[in-house]
Order: sequence, then structure tokens, then C-alpha cells
Amino acid sequence: MAKLTLPAQELMFSGHSACPGCGAALAMRLLLKGLGPRTVVSVPACCWTVIATPYPTTALGVAMMDNPIEATGASISGIRAALDAMGEKDVTVVGFAGDGGTADIGIQALSGMLERRTNALYVMYDNEAYMNTGVQRSGETPLGAWTTTTPVEGHEHGKIEAKKDMMAIVLAHHPVYAATLNPSFPEDFERKVEKAKAMSGPRFFDIFAPCSTGWRFDAQKTIAIGRLATDTGVFPLYEVENGRYHVTRKVGSLKPVEEYLHAQGRFRHLTPANIAAVGAQVRDGWEKLLTFESESLVAPTPSAAPTAPPATRA
Repeated sequence: MAKLTLPAQELMFSGHSACPGCGAALAMRLLLKGLGPRTVVSVPACCWTVIATPYPTTALGVAMMDNPIEATGASISGIRAALDAMGEKDVTVVGFAGDGGTADIGIQALSGMLERRTNALYVMYDNEAYMNTGVQRSGETPLGAWTTTTPVEGHEHGKIEAKKDMMAIVLAHHPVYAATLNPSFPEDFERKVEKAKAMSGPRFFDIFAPCSTGWRFDAQKTIAIGRLATDTGVFPLYEVENGRYHVTRKVGSLKPVEEYLHAQGRFRHLTPANIAAVGAQVRDGWEKLLTFESESLVAPTPSAAPTAPPATRA
């Protein structure tokens, strides 16, 4: 068995209030292992403001700032500008927001941060619903999933819209680096964190964050659920650097998508026809991803895109 090569330092401490098996807690722990203590994290209203900061305590060994749910992109832009003004160039600025605070409520501020070419890392930890307020659907809730606002009783059949493609939206802004990460594959996770840390400019992570409460699975199965998500093609692992795709975990053949769906209560109502439709959608997405990699380009990066604000006139 290969020996894990993860950083030993822990910057997330015990005593936090995450649920057992919380994928978002695993994401933060692994992220900070790779980034180290010279990090500032800005977190909007989400599960993580509850997990880490019941006043006046914190579960993190780095500086942390709370911000409004819609403002993470603006918050990290301001933090970066302040640190630069103080000459603190070696501090990594991170926005750590859920899918609701990113794909829905915070998308305008995220777009602005990317367009301004802010030298910061924006992380969307994707647990596919508004978990902190009672498992309401978000733009990242997958097709067919049960939530408290997409019921399955009577004539209702879960969420009827497809999951929003946040990576495509982000890539339209031409970040210097974007990647998908999954705590179930920690070495791939840390390699991408260390790579992003060494870069300058706008960077984006989409981190898979299973939620045993909202997804209705045994909390001991978080890692297994994560591995199934990637190995069925539901959540492929890849990176895009300067427009070029690279799939970082390839499988000879995808596992049947029903292995992933049947492991979660939120998909229990799906019929064989529904599952077949999901499987077709997943396979189509996987083939497109491999095509993007073989073509080696998502879109031409504008040569005029600045990496820093232009100098002001005297």
C-alpha cells in the first residue's frame, strides 16, 4: 500500500461543532494542511460559521473573518488589498463558501473578484444544498435529489433542474487555475492545494463535500461516498491551468452510477428510468471532459487580461 504524503501540521482543531462525517470539515482540514499558517480565511454565513466560530472561540489556527453570505468575493478582494498595502505579500487569502453562497447568492461578488484578477483562492465546498438552514435546494443540488424544498411525495419527484455548472461559469472568467478536489483522494487534494498556493492571480476550487444529514447516508460512509462520486463520473477530478484541461484521476471504465445513487436516501425515490437518465447524463459529461483534455484548450485566454491593476496616472 502506498504511503500517504500529507503535511503533518494541523490547523483545524478538535472541539468544533461539525456533524459526524462532515465533508466540509474534511475539506477545511486538508486545505489548511496544504496552505499553512500564513493564511487568512473569509467565510460567509454557512455551515462553517457554525462549525468553527461559536463566539468567542475558533477551531482554526489561522486568521478567520466572517462576511455576509453574498460578499465572499468582495471580502477577499478587500483583504488582499489591505495585506498588499501592509507589505504582507506571502499571505494566502482564501474565500471558503458553500454552494449556496457561491453558485446562488454570492455569484456576483465571485464574478467581480475573478474579473478584477484578485490574487486570492476562492473555494466552493459543495454539499449540494443549503444545509445550515434545513437542507433547502441550491443551484448545485443535482437533478432528481430530494431536499426539503424539492419533495418527493405525491406528484413531486425531487429537483427537476440540472446542477449548475459552476466550473464553466468560472472558466469563462479565465482564472489562472481552477480544479475539482475530493477529500476522499487526499494526495490529489494536497497536490492541487500546493500548486494553487504557489500561483499568483485568481484561483478557484470546487470541493466535493458529502453531507450525511442532507444526503441521508451513514456518517461512517463519507469517504466511500466520495470515492464513488469520482469513480462513477458524478464528480470527476481535473484541473484547468491557463485554459488547459488535465484529468487527474482516470478510470478504465466508470462504475455504474446506481452504486452512488443507491447509497443515499435523497435518491431513494428514483425509478430505473430516472437512474438510466442520470447515468446517460454522467457518461456524456465524462466524455466531454476527456474531449476537452484531448483538445487541450477550453477557450483562448484574452492576451489583454491583466494580472494586476494598471498603474494610476500621476
